[in-house]
Amino acid sequence: MKNQKTSAYIKFLSISSSIIAIYIVTQLFTFSTEPSISANETPTFKNSYSIFSLKIPEGINFAGEKIPFEKHWVKESLDRELLVNTYWQSQTVLFIKRCNRYFPIIEPILKEHNIPDDFKYLAVIESGLMPRAISPAGAAGIWQFMRSTASEYGLEVNSEVDERYHLEKATVAACKYFKKSYASYQNWSLVAASYNAGKTGINRQLNLQKANNYYDLLLGEETGRYVYRIIALKEILSHPNRYGFYVDEEDLYPNLKTTKIVVDSTINNIADFAKSNGISYKEFKDLNPWLRKNKLSNSRKTKYEIDLPVQIATQQKIEPNIVPAETFVPNKISGNNIPLKTSGLQVQ
Repeated sequence: MKNQKTSAYIKFLSISSSIIAIYIVTQLFTFSTEPSISANETPTFKNSYSIFSLKIPEGINFAGEKIPFEKHWVKESLDRELLVNTYWQSQTVLFIKRCNRYFPIIEPILKEHNIPDDFKYLAVIESGLMPRAISPAGAAGIWQFMRSTASEYGLEVNSEVDERYHLEKATVAACKYFKKSYASYQNWSLVAASYNAGKTGINRQLNLQKANNYYDLLLGEETGRYVYRIIALKEILSHPNRYGFYVDEEDLYPNLKTTKIVVDSTINNIADFAKSNGISYKEFKDLNPWLRKNKLSNSRKTKYEIDLPVQIATQQKIEPNIVPAETFVPNKISGNNIPLKTSGLQVQ
């Protein structure tokens, strides 16, 4: 009788264990399947986080030029960059937010100089669209110019003024580089690669490897991934929802509304100047990161455009373009600095 009870108990435990095992396995498969979300429902982290391989989109190109996906290494190289930038989520979300602020400044300059719009993504991979970015090698600004290259393409670089940090002027300088490079290569992917490795370096590899395009070159890690990363970010930032990125409009970094004023004389103390115009030193430097010190000597009386918040001009009742530039003669700015509303500054 005792043995029968023991046998029945063992059978009960066996059946219970089997049921529990089946339940656990079922749950594993349940939580590994693709989440079900209705068409009108916005995905959230809790109900939709999953890891997927990615499909290479059909028809993707760089600057209007065909990408040779029939070559397996080209497809695999782009696949790598799509995966890295899709699943480095925090960085890519920041890119999406910053693009809203800086692309409206970059895009019209590229268009004016007949440079393909895709080159705005080059700025993203160069600096992450961080205005004060500086590399270990000394490249600076959103376009990451080295000092010598910046001077070659018309940017002023000294201890007080460093126009590598001036987004508009640095974008114009980058356009000059792209144009000059395209005149040599007649190919935009090589233009982009040369921005990273230099034209001398790219020319050396083209000659050494008897190649005539970027995709057939065996290059070092950085330049070898460079154009693919631009293409990947173009795809992700152009179609963020397709890659799982949902950033509400109110979370995008706003384009800062500013008024440009012209100064052709000395500012002895920028902190005083900022304060006299109703903003902090930090806000002033954020709007004008190309001014590197707490003063602007300007012994040559160069005309510099300085950005101030639009509301400052509004509060002080200054309206842009009232005074024609050709007839306006700015006064000196004293050591204590004069407010924006005085005639020492010219609004444009």
